[in-house]
Amino acid sequence: MTKATRLSGIIAFLSDEDAATAIEYAVMLALIIGVCAGSVSFLATQTKDSFDTSGAAINGAIGS
Repeated sequence: MTKATRLSGIIAFLSDEDAATAIEYAVMLALIIGVCAGSVSFLATQTKDSFDTSGAAINGAIGS
């Protein structure tokens, strides 16, 4: 593959509207995955804290 062929292939890829759409979808997917991962991490921490608080209250009420 010559340098001119590669260059024309790159130019064709960059000017193609479908490629831009695919990149936009990839960016949106990455953002959605990031938000989901952050939400799960936040909720896991909050749930752990809630269970720890409940466990301490139950332990204090039973008086082990």
